[in-house]
Amino acid sequence: MPWTRPEPTPDIIAAGAVVVRKRNGGYEVVLVHRPRYDDWSMPKGKLDPGEHVTACAVREVREETGLRVRLGVPLADQRYRVAGLRRKTVHYWMARVRGDDDLSGYKPNHEVDAVEWVPFDDALHRLTYRRDRAVLAEARADLRRSQVLVVLRHAHAYPRKKWDRDDRLRPLLDEGHAQAAALVPVLQAYGVSDLLSSTSTRCLQTLEPYASAAGLEVVRDPALSEEDVDAARIAELLGARTAGARASVVCSHRPVLPLLFETLGLEPRRLEPSAMVVVHHRGGEVLAREAWPVTPE
Repeated sequence: MPWTRPEPTPDIIAAGAVVVRKRNGGYEVVLVHRPRYDDWSMPKGKLDPGEHVTACAVREVREETGLRVRLGVPLADQRYRVAGLRRKTVHYWMARVRGDDDLSGYKPNHEVDAVEWVPFDDALHRLTYRRDRAVLAEARADLRRSQVLVVLRHAHAYPRKKWDRDDRLRPLLDEGHAQAAALVPVLQAYGVSDLLSSTSTRCLQTLEPYASAAGLEVVRDPALSEEDVDAARIAELLGARTAGARASVVCSHRPVLPLLFETLGLEPRRLEPSAMVVVHHRGGEVLAREAWPVTPE
């Protein structure tokens, strides 16, 4: 009789960030001390049920340091064994503080009893684990600021075949509205402040929850719609955003996405409704990209 093997146990998923600032001609990073393990590490923690990993990274930094951050370029994941046969995967990003970076108001607790801004050289020596030192060394390779452009496919809409009116008026289904709501913490994690959309109802409704939560207006342009797509205008719109200093989201349609990717110099990628590609760029150069599905809890 052959031996049977137990089904592999899913990884524990966690997320965190290398939070940096520039001080006195050099760079510093936030480290936290955990009394339970008597170790120094970067802020990180496990996902809450239904939470997106990007939202988790921002939340954990907030809880463990008191700082509000926005995510930058992704860093290499960590994967290591924990108690028993389980493994843990930790997703990391570079991050910058949004607002005050003063740590003096942080109140120590049983999970994190010390938080410090530490110069990079000192941090590499203070970190307890080799895997954390590897992540910090990767971050150190390029500490300059970058910016984000999110290419977003609209959420799940009323079926085209069942719609007998102007297709530009076709709305989201209830499932699509739930997907649009789930986008809010993800776009917040990247600090998106510039919202650009096709003039079609389903794209506008996809961005409405985030626009409302952030107190922002959605810029509408027919060049991003299926009916009035305009390659030259799209190049102008994307060029302005990759040259700018604001984190942007561009919401459009499946048939228009290949043109958006081509304009950005990226290979085509199929996106399901409400899925996105996050493009990290600096001075017109693409530094990194991520692809994320966004599903409601």
